[in-house]
Amino acid sequence: MSSQQQRIDAFLGGRRFAVVGASRDRAKYGNKVLRSYQQAGRDVVAVNPKEDEVEGVPCYPDLASLPEPVDGVSIITPPKVTEQVVEQAAELNIANIWMQPGAESDESLRLAESHGMNVIGGDACLLVVLGFRED
Repeated sequence: MSSQQQRIDAFLGGRRFAVVGASRDRAKYGNKVLRSYQQAGRDVVAVNPKEDEVEGVPCYPDLASLPEPVDGVSIITPPKVTEQVVEQAAELNIANIWMQPGAESDESLRLAESHGMNVIGGDACLLVVLGFRED
């Protein structure tokens, strides 16, 4: 069993990330997480079926629609949607999942672990880890 810090380091060791639940609303966490990646100089894409772009980044309806693979997925969705995102990520062989606080459920965590994913859920916030700042 790896420590939380080891899981975070493994997640952030990726080159390209997707934010599922990305939002154009700068007050929402789906926007702040995307901007956090941008502030850290990370390659990031947005996933939200209702948007075309977020913060100047192309937005795709789901993980399967991404033109290039990603190494990690940040999830900012309701728990029932998170479970579907985990299943889709597993189908695409995406090994790293970060469920922002409030996005996780016992079932989504169990699903991610059953697929052998490196999962961070609920008790760690990407915004804190990457040092997000409002601009």
